Amino acid sequence: MNPLLQNTFSTPFETIPFAQIKPEHFEPAIIEAMKMEDEEIERIVSCSDAPSFSNTIEALERSGAMLERATTVLYNLLSADTSDILEEVANRLSPLITEHGNRIMQNEALFARVKYVYENHPPLSEEETMLLEKTYEGFERSGVALSKEGKQRFSEISVKLSTLTLNFSQNHLKDTNSFFLHITDEKDLQGLPETHRIQAAAEAEARGLEGWVITLQAPSYGPFMMYAQNRLLRKQLYEAYATLCTHENDNNNFENVRQITNLRRQLAQLLGYETFAEYALKRRMAQSPQHVYKLLHDLRDSYREAAHRDVQEVRQKAKEVEGDDFELRPWDVAYYSRLLKKERYDLDAEMLRPYFEFSAVKQGIFQLANTLYGISFVENKHVPVYHKDVSAYEVRDTDGSYLAMLYIDPFARKSKQSGAWMTNYSEQFISPDGVNHRPQVAIVTNFPCPTSQTPSLLSHGELTTFLHEFGHSLHSIFAQTRYHSLSGTNVFWDFVELPSQFMENFALEKAFLQTFAFHYQTREPLPEAYIQAINQSRHFNAAYACYRQLSFGLLDMAYYDRREGGIDDVRKFESHAISSVTLIPNIPEACVSTQFEHIMSGGYAAGYYSYKWAEVLAADAFEYFRQCGVFSRPAAQKFRDLLLSQGGTRHPMELYKAFRGAEPSITALLKQDGINLS
Repeated sequence: MNPLLQNTFSTPFETIPFAQIKPEHFEPAIIEAMKMEDEEIERIVSCSDAPSFSNTIEALERSGAMLERATTVLYNLLSADTSDILEEVANRLSPLITEHGNRIMQNEALFARVKYVYENHPPLSEEETMLLEKTYEGFERSGVALSKEGKQRFSEISVKLSTLTLNFSQNHLKDTNSFFLHITDEKDLQGLPETHRIQAAAEAEARGLEGWVITLQAPSYGPFMMYAQNRLLRKQLYEAYATLCTHENDNNNFENVRQITNLRRQLAQLLGYETFAEYALKRRMAQSPQHVYKLLHDLRDSYREAAHRDVQEVRQKAKEVEGDDFELRPWDVAYYSRLLKKERYDLDAEMLRPYFEFSAVKQGIFQLANTLYGISFVENKHVPVYHKDVSAYEVRDTDGSYLAMLYIDPFARKSKQSGAWMTNYSEQFISPDGVNHRPQVAIVTNFPCPTSQTPSLLSHGELTTFLHEFGHSLHSIFAQTRYHSLSGTNVFWDFVELPSQFMENFALEKAFLQTFAFHYQTREPLPEAYIQAINQSRHFNAAYACYRQLSFGLLDMAYYDRREGGIDDVRKFESHAISSVTLIPNIPEACVSTQFEHIMSGGYAAGYYSYKWAEVLAADAFEYFRQCGVFSRPAAQKFRDLLLSQGGTRHPMELYKAFRGAEPSITALLKQDGINLS
């Protein structure tokens, strides 16, 4: 029997039976599940009773559960542990899944029932009202009101987009894996710490090579750019990274960028919007492109002086070391920034790494959640996982009741997309019989792999990344909603980053660091001087980092707030879009767009500003915790009850004001980043 078509799983807490699922199971399961959903939709449409919230809106909410489960597993595995076979299956299925969804959302008889309920419903709860509005708008935004020709064009565009976005992501992974820097002379490793030399040697051994191998994966690329004294090799590695998916081969993404952005514009205009940004922002806190630009421009202007100062100080440090004729280039920034930071604060990322052993960090974050919320994490080795590196944890509430299943997939590998993310294998919801179905949540990162000589040792930045994704996971873990489509992280896109950005603040808290940061060999605690240096350096290059984020946000808006089509030269378009926040001229061949998965194949199209938008919210929220006590259980309970558990059941600004008492401003963020407010 196809495991993906089982109604229930005989696994602990009905978790996904990964060991039983083979690539060949997906296609027949998804095709069958689409037929099952068609039958469910037909029952709703043919119901002889007058349309009601129960027999139409709630029935629609419950439909397609089998399909959703199968596609969720497929697409999560494509990101976390893909294979050629899995990608072939996805390439065949993706257009079919999109066409299936379009048929449902453009079903005029079904929409007639939804519209009747929308216009004639009795008094509803806030959550019911939100579900009704989201359902009604979902049909409108899917082209149900279009002419027959319009519906056909909408379907053609969305099917094409499903293929293009999948290809974009696959190309990025393949191109990332296709390059490596093979070093055979140990002198070329000068400056690289021993930990990273061991990692590079292990990578070479795994490839059957002598010497050392540096890859474009973050745990390998980042340290080499920061520490390697060989400038020519830094330049070579940077050029490979900066030009991903731009070369004349099968992984080139230029045409994908042009088509994805243009087709999204066409889709929005087909629905009556001038730009895709206007279409996307209707269901976001920002509401309009003008509000997004105001945020990005206000931050640009507020950080401008400090950002230019950050770069000038790094440039000056490079000249001190190399001479007055030295020209700072992109492959030099990380290297000389590190030297400047070490000089100024007597702090270096590698000084901290031995104190941030992965398993200790994980337990420290678990303990932090226990301190704040009273929850606990118990590893369950009987829960099936999809890769040997993945571990599964039962999350228990203060009273011992089961809250969620949390998977943690920490280490980089070739089958995993770059970056870090949180995802769900199932959402929390309450079924009609009153059963509270708890979520299955996953945190996926690309941390350094353990070797035969060392465990996985994290940088302080990677600790911050872990806290960020853990914040997302808490949003799902604490969910207490009736409907799965409003549960957990199913919120407005520019609100979803609040819990994650909020958790990052704890990476600077002394009392938190002292709970887990012990040297992995000597067990000595993280020195007090190091903790002081971490906090003294918290503003180091903060404005430069802000400008980098603003460049991504402005590039995103440049692509999606266009009224006209046609981008002949992607590199020139990109360069012009980010010119107002460009601090160091890049090489002509560089291109972010061809590898910018967030806005091309992810969910951040016309939404990358969300990181800065939510950062404002998070800074303001953490200011409240500072007033109450950073580890205040009452403050955390309030945050849980009024924000985290509510999901998308109310407008996010209403939720935020219920927690904080007022709307936020950028003041707390400027203060957090050390920007002069005078």
